[in-house]
Amino acid sequence: MKNWKQLTGAGALALSMVACAQHPTAEGGKQSPTLPDGYFANPLFANGADPWLEYWDGNYYLTTTTWTSQLVMRKSPTLAGLSEAAPINVWSDTDPARSWNFWAFEFHRLNGPNGWRWYLMYTSGVHGTLDHQHLSVLESAGDDPMGPYEYKGHFMPDEWNIDGTYLEHNGKLYLLYSQWQGDEQLNLITEMDNPWTLKEGSPKVVLTRPTLDWEISGRKVTEGAEILKHQGRTFLIYSASYCDTPDYKLGMKELIGDDPLNPDHWQQYNEPVFQRGNGVYGPGHNGFFTSPDGTEDWIVYHGNSKETYGCGSTRSVRAQKFTWTAEGLPDFGEPIPEGEAVKMPSGENGPIKVSVQGVPQQLVNPAGQCLEARKGKVRVAACESDQASWVLDATADGAYRLAHVATGTFLNDKGMAAPWINTDTQRWDVSTGDSGWLSFTNRHTGRPLSVAQSNQWRLAPQGKVAVMSVQSGKALAIQDENLVQRAWRGEADQQWQFTHAEEGFYRLQLAQSENAQCLTLDGNPIIPGANAELGACESPWAQWLVRPLGDGSVELRNRHSGLSLNVDSCALADGANVSQAPWFDNDCQKFQLRETH
Repeated sequence: MKNWKQLTGAGALALSMVACAQHPTAEGGKQSPTLPDGYFANPLFANGADPWLEYWDGNYYLTTTTWTSQLVMRKSPTLAGLSEAAPINVWSDTDPARSWNFWAFEFHRLNGPNGWRWYLMYTSGVHGTLDHQHLSVLESAGDDPMGPYEYKGHFMPDEWNIDGTYLEHNGKLYLLYSQWQGDEQLNLITEMDNPWTLKEGSPKVVLTRPTLDWEISGRKVTEGAEILKHQGRTFLIYSASYCDTPDYKLGMKELIGDDPLNPDHWQQYNEPVFQRGNGVYGPGHNGFFTSPDGTEDWIVYHGNSKETYGCGSTRSVRAQKFTWTAEGLPDFGEPIPEGEAVKMPSGENGPIKVSVQGVPQQLVNPAGQCLEARKGKVRVAACESDQASWVLDATADGAYRLAHVATGTFLNDKGMAAPWINTDTQRWDVSTGDSGWLSFTNRHTGRPLSVAQSNQWRLAPQGKVAVMSVQSGKALAIQDENLVQRAWRGEADQQWQFTHAEEGFYRLQLAQSENAQCLTLDGNPIIPGANAELGACESPWAQWLVRPLGDGSVELRNRHSGLSLNVDSCALADGANVSQAPWFDNDCQKFQLRETH
């Protein structure tokens, strides 16, 4: 295999992109306030190469290449909301063999050995070169695309391979990926035993080879294979030509036989199916998703705003609806011009009933009663009620929606739990008082959530919860009695239970603790830098305020010191210490609560 940098000239580019990955330079990316209601405009946001997008359980989930050591995901109930959604690091790595230059994340819901799970596949490599890029796979703990995720393995760590995706066909699972052979970049396919293991002895078969005139602009490249199924037919959509040219584009093959490993069972279409136009250059490396009501097919892709832009951080995320020809072929049309109003995907405005993903929580008032919904009407009742479970779901605009778990409905300004209709009547701003009590203010009316003459609430997370660092995507865990972060493995010391202490404060106890110890502070706990550790639950230092933040994360603040949990030095590594520090409102102090299943 030839040197990747010699083939693409990407070595210097990689070093520059690591520096600018978190500082977008592409034009556009903010949704214009002049757009009519129900519309958005491309691009969704800047610096968004290799996008992958899924709509699942009431939210869009999006990943894009970062060039860092972190896997970033955004979530929003609306497509336009992704432009403002907080980027959450759901995974990071410090293993020198695979912890640099993260590319092209994809997450697929598959029925694997552990049941239905999300499998997040990505490309990464080593420091200082792109010569060792290869694929790795993570598995989710449950049905939430945001994780937590556990590292499962890599397919070919000693071979250069990128842009992995899955094909399910006739009860078998296949891996599609891209690789250089000589001066050609190819797409290949091989069979799998499970979502992270190749089938022993399965051949690695070439699916696409750049031979057509429109596949060799700049260099001979076919990469980024994606599967599109429609009415019993299976299409392979791939990116062709060199990404540093404006002629990066999409080509297509179709599976016309029963054996995906037989090249003769794939039919090549001799013309590109999507290419530059309307001021958009190099459109490619795409994915597909359906509208919330399932009636529309959409393509997500990256493109450039200028002909001179290439493989850098100028590539931005774009999405548009596509249709089907009378012959049953996808018709992607042309890229939609930047800034043009595009109607939102069908069904975004509902009405939608859906059980959104997230930790079930109870809303408890000072009298110890819980908010419940029966026949759509909200009231307070005993907390043992099976109707008293809610998910606090961020809406990507600083607000939350209160999703009723039992019915898949959402609390509105009328005191009713009703299907989602995407208006401010179902959006709530959350504020936290010094005593830990929360207040919910309706975006439409400006009035607080008040039931039975009470407008103070505390959120009580139910069951076992993983507390995940937004900075690293790692879980809070215990090591030698001290609080640290560690990659999620479902271990007993990574699962916590929140138990009520006083007023709106909570104790954090290991879910399977034998000695009933709780998270507290070591030594002189007034000062910044005091370590968090396990200790007596009766300690005054074992009470924590759990403050929801506008981006969907939480701050964990000690009641008596007034300081917040903080991942020391914003580290990514396993075993990094967690202590307390003044609140700086950065990712090192933000945490996501996740179900552990």
